[in-house]
Formats: sequence, structure tokens, C-alpha cells
Amino acid sequence: MTKRFGAAVLRSYESPFVVEEVSLGAGPADGEILVRIAGCGMCRTDLAVRRSAGRSPLPAVLGHEGAGVVVETGGPDTGLSVGDHVVLSFDSCGHCRSCLGAAPAYCDSFASLNLFGGRTENTARFTDAAGAPLAPRWFGQSSFAEYAMVPARNAVRVDSSLPIELLGPLGCGFLTGAGAVFNSFGAGPGDSIAVFGAGAVGLAAVMAATAAGAVTVAVDRHPERLALAERLGASPLPAASAGLPDRIRQLTDGGARYALDTTGSAQLINDALRALRPTGHLGLVARLHTALPLEPGTLDRGRRISHICEGDAVPGLLIPRLTALWRAGRFPFDQLIRTYPLADINEAERDCDAGRVVKPVLIPGRTGR
Repeated sequence: MTKRFGAAVLRSYESPFVVEEVSLGAGPADGEILVRIAGCGMCRTDLAVRRSAGRSPLPAVLGHEGAGVVVETGGPDTGLSVGDHVVLSFDSCGHCRSCLGAAPAYCDSFASLNLFGGRTENTARFTDAAGAPLAPRWFGQSSFAEYAMVPARNAVRVDSSLPIELLGPLGCGFLTGAGAVFNSFGAGPGDSIAVFGAGAVGLAAVMAATAAGAVTVAVDRHPERLALAERLGASPLPAASAGLPDRIRQLTDGGARYALDTTGSAQLINDALRALRPTGHLGLVARLHTALPLEPGTLDRGRRISHICEGDAVPGLLIPRLTALWRAGRFPFDQLIRTYPLADINEAERDCDAGRVVKPVLIPGRTGR
């Protein structure tokens, strides 16, 4: 039976989103679940589609930080039941060496499955009201919509007493920042971390670092973001501070053991390396669009630099950890969220681009704030 529901469709790289009726032509296949979306975070990766040089297929329903309730399951092996509350995360194949090695963020097919419409099975079921096909599911979910058809391996069951409409960003943005601290760095009490960029990923890293007992410094160009980082436990530093690496070293007793850059700024990346103590580790999460010039001396004395994807996380392990920390008052991610009706998706995008909101979350079916 065909299921029709509202979704935000992006039809060209320059056009606004349009909320329109879309259709699913069949129920879940083996290993899939149908989820009624309660809320979906808007991530800058969604917005970067506009600058993807045509590599991400359109028209498409984007959205990859969905959360909601399972309404139908396919096959006996999903491990989920109707009525389960789930957070949706990134797609992965489940059988390559990285997936089998508990590193699904480095799946051999990650870019194809999540960004470029590479999953080929069951894609033709997803159409617009005129019957024209939409692009294969974005990050395995396409959750800027009232419903999402999702591979069960993308879904993490959570306690039904949690505020499900707010949990979606735990599947990507907050997962990435917190995972960098907990997984990539393995930070603990007495460690020091400098976070460059106090957006959703950076502030998630600040919260995780504070929860881990690490000394934390946050660098950003927006005073209001620095004020928020300070409330979350970090020492704030304006990005334009004179002698920024020296100031970080002063705040971290000789240099940060870890640094996380979320900005992609070559100058801040070099500042981050200079702020590290010997053998320090800088992690990058932003996609670099140009060559990265490293200044002489920045990688001396055992310092190293690496790229971090999805916080090196196994979502089924990290998401429950983050919800437990939230319940304990130690990961207050809800303070970063502003909710919008799905119909106001273009306003949410404008606010996100302008820095007026840290993490927009779109609520299907809501008609007002």
C-alpha cells in the first residue's frame, strides 16, 4: 500500500526547500524499519549539498539527524519492534573491514551510501506526488519528513521517557563532537582540550570534555557562542586574540593535550597545532576545500594531526552514553536546540547560516513555535 506524507524537498541547488507530498510505494523490506519522525536536526552537511558541485543527486529529501517512533518493521531480524523510540544515525554497509572492526564511520561505502545516493536497493519506491523518483535516501534516512524508511542498522533504540523530538542531533552533530572527545582522544580527568569553533559540533565537544573532567578552552569569533561555551564549562577565547596559541598554553598549563578544529580555517588549524603540548593530537572534523598550508614547526615534537569522521563512534554505544549523561545533567545538549515546524525549514536554514541558532530541529506536523 502506498504511503503518502509531507516532506521538505530540495529540487535544485539554488532553490528553497518546498514541503510537498511524497510517496513510499511499499512497506519495509527485510532489514528496514518505517519511522514516524518526531524531530530532525538540521546539520551543515545538509546545507553543504548546495555547494556539492552537483555530486549529490537532486531532487532529494535531505535530513540525517532524525528521531522518532517505529511504526512498521520488515523481516524478523531488525531487532526492533513497533512502538520503539529510535535515534537515526549514518548509513554503513555492515560487512566491510571497517564495519566489522567496529569503525562504521570509515565504511568503505560511506560516501556513496550517505552522500551520493549509492544505495541501490528499494530506491524507486520513493517518489513525489507526480510519481517522479526522488534521489535515494540521504544518509539512509531522508528525515526532513513525517516518515523515514531506514535500514535498521542505522537506528538506535532509546528510552521512551526521553524527549524524542530533541534527540535526533545525537545521531550526527552532537555524536561527532562528543565522540571526538570520548573516542578519538580518550580524554579524561587532568587532560586539556582546545576546541576551535563553538557551533553544534564544537559545543558538543565542550560538554563532553567537561563531563570527562578535562580542562577546556573554546575559541570562536562570536561573543554569544563564547558565552554559551563558558556556561558549559570552557574558558572562552576570541578567535582574533593576539598570540592565541600562547594564551591557550597559559590556560592549559603549558599546552593542550588535544585540540579539535571544526572551522576548516587554515590559520586556526596552525594556531591549534602551535597550542599543543609535545605529542599532542589535533583532530579535524570540517571538510577542507583547499590545500592546507602548515607553518614550519607546527608538527614538531611528536605533534600529530588526523581527520575524525562521526566522532569515531559506534552509534549504538555512544548514543546511550550521551542520553545517560544528559539525564545526569552532564551533557545538556537541549540548551543548544531551537525547534521549528517543518514548514519553516527555510527560516531554519537562514538562521543556521547566519549563526542565530546553534542547532535547529524541525518538528513535522507542528504549525507554530
